[in-house]
Amino acid sequence: MTNKASAQMLATRRYLALFFPFLPAERWLRTAPKRPDAPLVFAEKQRGAMRLASVDAAALAVGLRPGMPLADARAQVGDLTIVSHDPVLDQDWLDRLAQGCARYTPLVALDAPDGLILDIAGAEHLLGGEAGVITDIEMRFARLGMTLRHALGPTADAARALARYQARPAPDEASAIRRLPVVALELDAEATTALVRAGLKTIGDLASRPMANLAARFGVDAAMALRRILGDAPSPLDPRIAPPPVVAERRFAEPLGSTAHATKILTELAAEAIEDLAERGKGGRHFRATFFRSDGLARTIAIETGNPTRDAGLVMRLFAERMDGLADPLDPGFGFDMIRLAVPRLETLGASQLKLEGGAVKDAAIDELADRLATRLGRGRVRRFRPADTHIPEQAQLELPAIDAPAPLPWQEPDPGEPPTRPFHLFDPPQPIEVIAEVPDGPPHQFRWRRQAHAIRRYEGPERIAAEWWRRRDNGGLTRDYYRVEDAQGRRFWLFRHGLYDEKPDPRWYIHGVFA
Repeated sequence: MTNKASAQMLATRRYLALFFPFLPAERWLRTAPKRPDAPLVFAEKQRGAMRLASVDAAALAVGLRPGMPLADARAQVGDLTIVSHDPVLDQDWLDRLAQGCARYTPLVALDAPDGLILDIAGAEHLLGGEAGVITDIEMRFARLGMTLRHALGPTADAARALARYQARPAPDEASAIRRLPVVALELDAEATTALVRAGLKTIGDLASRPMANLAARFGVDAAMALRRILGDAPSPLDPRIAPPPVVAERRFAEPLGSTAHATKILTELAAEAIEDLAERGKGGRHFRATFFRSDGLARTIAIETGNPTRDAGLVMRLFAERMDGLADPLDPGFGFDMIRLAVPRLETLGASQLKLEGGAVKDAAIDELADRLATRLGRGRVRRFRPADTHIPEQAQLELPAIDAPAPLPWQEPDPGEPPTRPFHLFDPPQPIEVIAEVPDGPPHQFRWRRQAHAIRRYEGPERIAAEWWRRRDNGGLTRDYYRVEDAQGRRFWLFRHGLYDEKPDPRWYIHGVFA
């Protein structure tokens, strides 16, 4: 692909960068009992000293800046409201803002710690063009009390740089980009200082120089950052959530103030999504419902199923389970103006035939019960055993969440009428025992376990199980000789000798399980 064709392809994208310069302060004020009279600053320990991590507009106006030592800030401004910086809560709040922006486009990326980037190519038709989208975003963030700076650009890096560093208006985007200071490249302090000392103070100054000379003098990073802002190199967007293959949504001119009404709409969207899945010959494994509020926030509720499904009734029963178990109930606030149901995970679901001997209906009921319990109690709370491809007894089954997809391996079933070759319950780890054998490498004659002696009346074995070849070099890779034994009281045990005499001079004996 030529550079010209690449540039034309990049130009088809439109990115909107959102910058929240006072995000920590405005997030904190939402839950504060009252607005402080003094400038608000957020402090954290950096390099052994307390420094300002963020400030509000009032603190910025009196000359306080992030990175300033807290002691200097106190000396400069006597009356301060000081709050401990909490980047985790700031990240959660930014994620909630991103969730609300999903109403405009599924391609929303976090620009941590205080920004978002939206790919709005193809989304302008929602509100009558780019201006309508921006106006709607400004209105919703104003309701949330968020100060917002925004900018459009042909690349994600260009939009981000304009939103954060543009100081004065320009006739067009290209001119605005060229007017940006070199600090917009966000290089390290040494490289930025070197550029300024060389008389290269703006992006336009850099763009007028040969790219090879810039890379040779100031480094490849400087040249690549410049190319990405100018649109000569791609600046890919890493969306917060990948766009789902199946989506059904509904927008409302008048917001819905009732959760019950919203649930009814979700039922209709589930039916639409199921129809789409049927046309594709697929079933859904993961369903995600997002309720967009008119104030700009959104709430997402997700469910999973253990098997692919196209049963709208099952999907809504699982959503009802999840909603009933929410610690923070679904709150419409000033109303929901949009509801979206996405199916991000699909699997092939073809026609199936019931077994002549029955049992399929019972299996489906058990799977549905497992899904409902996992939805109510938590994904990892309901578990089941899955077969594993190994002949090591304690590793032949895995305990995994019941909602996970079943393994392709079938369980090994014993021959009809034959006694089980493995105990139902295995000790993990196997428990050591003391064994008396007639010959060193022969079957056990008597063993002591838990301070009790057991005289062996019958035995069957040995069943020799060797370790996988990649484990034979360590202690756990010894060969095992298993015996099924029965003592004088009729109790049956599963014993093994860990190691052959040519592998280890004194192999130990263990009990691995007890037969019922």
